[in-house]
Amino acid sequence: MSPVTEDTRCARTARLLVARLDELARTANQLRRPDAERLVELASVATMQAVALELLNAEQAEAIWRDAHDRHPELPTVGIELPRRLAA
Repeated sequence: MSPVTEDTRCARTARLLVARLDELARTANQLRRPDAERLVELASVATMQAVALELLNAEQAEAIWRDAHDRHPELPTVGIELPRRLAA
């Protein structure tokens, strides 16, 4: 079994986030607005954790969210800011 590289781990995390946001967008119209917003908020928190764990960098995460909102304008927006870098 070969070791997982940092690039592979980051790419996998990015693909998982894209898939999660696409799925959220597909189901958002079937949910009450507060429920859809809550799911997006949870995805935002998971994104922040991925950035904090350096599984994604903040720029990648922001680009993924921006692209998701471009592809799916019905996706609710939440006001969570991603950390730029970890505190020393």
